[in-house]
Amino acid sequence: MPSTDLKAYMADNPGAVIEDVARERKVTPRAVIEALPSAMMRIGGGEHFAAAMQDIAEWGEVTLIVHTDDAIFEFTGPIPAGEIGRGYFNLMQPKGLHGHLRHERCAGVAFVERPFMGKTSAFVAFVNADGGIMFKVFVGRDETRALRVDQLARFRRLADHIAAQPAA
Repeated sequence: MPSTDLKAYMADNPGAVIEDVARERKVTPRAVIEALPSAMMRIGGGEHFAAAMQDIAEWGEVTLIVHTDDAIFEFTGPIPAGEIGRGYFNLMQPKGLHGHLRHERCAGVAFVERPFMGKTSAFVAFVNADGGIMFKVFVGRDETRALRVDQLARFRRLADHIAAQPAA
């Protein structure tokens, strides 16, 4: 359970970069997500990893971000469908985004809808067993830079399906 201090900080700064707050406060990124105001986040169990990824594969162009201490990688495009095999969730396509994800290390699927840099943002964060963020998938934007209405509806429907509203 996040500390009252962290909850107060995130209430005042909901658009803060999660990884930066975690590093500065010496807590996990998951603790930072859980400290967001309850109206801005929901989280479900990691057992929903494959179902969430399969749903996201149908959304169209999104942005996937991997944020480490040393780099921030961004991929914009459709997320390929995947399948579980040989201990990984395998993104099966020859070009673009592909690879092998350690789905069994996923301990939570967080749905975050909050202000960020002056705009509303919505993303799914796949949280690992250590409380770190494996990667985030952001709802795409249209030509006016607004969140894509169709993807936002899919995001909210997926959140309703696999994530509960946290206790206040």
